[in-house]
Amino acid sequence: MNQPPAVSVLLPVRNAAPTLPRALDSLLAQSHADIEIVAVDDGSTDETPAILRRAAAADPRIVVESIPPLGLVPALNRGLELCRSDLVARMDGDDVCQPDRLAKQKELLDERPGLGVASCLVLFGGDAEASAGYAFHVDWCNNHITEQDIALHRFQESPLPHPSVMFRKSIILDAGGYRDGAFPEDYELWLRLMDRGVRIAKVPEFLLTWSDPPDRLSRVDARYDVDAFYAVKAQYLARWLERENPFHPAVTIIGAGRVSRKRADLLEAHGVSIEAYVDIDPRKVGKAVHGRPVIHRDELGGPGSRFAVSYVASRGAASDIEEFLQARGWVAGRDYILAA
Repeated sequence: MNQPPAVSVLLPVRNAAPTLPRALDSLLAQSHADIEIVAVDDGSTDETPAILRRAAAADPRIVVESIPPLGLVPALNRGLELCRSDLVARMDGDDVCQPDRLAKQKELLDERPGLGVASCLVLFGGDAEASAGYAFHVDWCNNHITEQDIALHRFQESPLPHPSVMFRKSIILDAGGYRDGAFPEDYELWLRLMDRGVRIAKVPEFLLTWSDPPDRLSRVDARYDVDAFYAVKAQYLARWLERENPFHPAVTIIGAGRVSRKRADLLEAHGVSIEAYVDIDPRKVGKAVHGRPVIHRDELGGPGSRFAVSYVASRGAASDIEEFLQARGWVAGRDYILAA
């Protein structure tokens, strides 16, 4: 068999005919040309198979695998089996790479052999007004670049847009590959990898335009709804707390509202004990919820007095809470963690 390429691109597609040619063009125009594109057609019913066949006939770096419509996770795992390089870059059929994307991510992984995953900054490929929530998430992702920052904020949201990553295939396979279930497959993978000590960082440059089509899975599939994110993060957050919380299993939850409490309650199924809630609403402060006191945040005490987990999800709340805690000497990862 021929020498494996330096980088394999894992490209699962289904019914991507309108956007696929542009995505392929952006990959074939990469400055780092020693690549293969492993395109897994997941049972497309449009012109996608024909587009892939023509592209593969024109460029031998494109490998096409057709499977029945089994879903994204089986397509990803089948593609992983076919990728010949240990460096695998993800890509979707509606996204576009900058010409030096693969070169710069490979360079980061080559320079830092301790890294398992290299992501990058992404441009929002949608209507920022009509899809303000997604645009906000892209901005949030782009604000978390370093290993430490990604690790400390991974329980807020998924810190890596899936198509933006390049990873070491051996690490992904060693962790069990992609898992199928009632959860977002990419976020679960990032949490699982970091739980295993895998280090993740980003190239601090915009190397991908992340598309936002109206039919994207995260809009239409229950595995990507808010409750699914909180359910999957609870198990990994509980495992992290067991290792890092000096008061384990006791935690104080910042946020006494019904939604915050409901999400924090998921921790209890994993052995975490909620001792109190924190709020600033005078209608809540001084009362008790399920036998647990609701205290004002001014009553939290100094660093080292307890461990707090913040579940307040309103926009801007996380920054406000971090600013408040850090002004009092609390340190992220040592005294508190953000979970919303």
